[in-house]
Amino acid sequence: MKNYAKLPYFIFISVIVMFFACNQSKSPKNKETILKGSASIYVDETLTPIIEDQVAVFESKYEAKIKLIPKSESETVNSLFKEESAIAILSRNLTMEELKIFEQRKITPKITVFATDAVAFISNKNNNDTIVALKDVISFMQGKSVASIKGLVFDNPNSSTVRYMNSLAGIKAIPEKGVFSFKTNDEVIKYVSENDGMIGVVGVNWLSQPLPAMQKYVDSVNTLSVKGLTGDNSFTPSQNNIAERKYPLARDLYVINCQGYSGLGMGFASFVAGDIGQRIILKSGLLPIRIPGRNITIRNKSGNDKK
Repeated sequence: MKNYAKLPYFIFISVIVMFFACNQSKSPKNKETILKGSASIYVDETLTPIIEDQVAVFESKYEAKIKLIPKSESETVNSLFKEESAIAILSRNLTMEELKIFEQRKITPKITVFATDAVAFISNKNNNDTIVALKDVISFMQGKSVASIKGLVFDNPNSSTVRYMNSLAGIKAIPEKGVFSFKTNDEVIKYVSENDGMIGVVGVNWLSQPLPAMQKYVDSVNTLSVKGLTGDNSFTPSQNNIAERKYPLARDLYVINCQGYSGLGMGFASFVAGDIGQRIILKSGLLPIRIPGRNITIRNKSGNDKK
């Protein structure tokens, strides 16, 4: 005789196995790989143009869909803590205090440096001065009167440019007098192009890769040469000056991946730090972390040479 007593137990075990298998198949981690699936990435708004280019090429090559969410630096960092996103792109690394928060959650962020950009100063084309001394900008931010500066215009009170300049000036908050802020870099560029005497503070990528609708405003401003805190020479935020460390307001860019598994965060970070991603950065006018190689074919004879 067959032992039917064991059959219900066998069915019970089979149901449990199938239940967990179905739940595993529904897990985002299994749907998503390093080159497939969907993910949201918060990005420091000052870096949006170059990251949009990277996402467009990445999506064209792989079965991936990335939702890019431009926010201020403060909001971008907070998105990681609030678990609104596990991937963020910043113009600074995480601080020791921030890393401790992830350590308490037993998460080790994977941090990838992929480029160097710069904070740029711009002025109206009608202004005769095309050079600004960094010490004068710092003094103005400290609340001191500077004859050469009528006012400073930032994109957002919580932006990376404000945090960067506050750090240089040794202050915790921008002064109430003479310093203004909007919401975006585009608004800063537009305002400066229409107002004499104001100096705008923007991410250089917004000048090298403006949207078509913004081109006329970018053409109406000067990118100022900056005289550093040491030496008498001044330098524009060109790719070459950033590479030679001559421009005093350069900063590295980071992909912060807190996914904790092999997902699109890992794939996208590898892409932007890889050959194709670095070529996109090079073409944008920013400085790639590693210069992409070039294949050069040397021919002994041209096609038109007589044999």
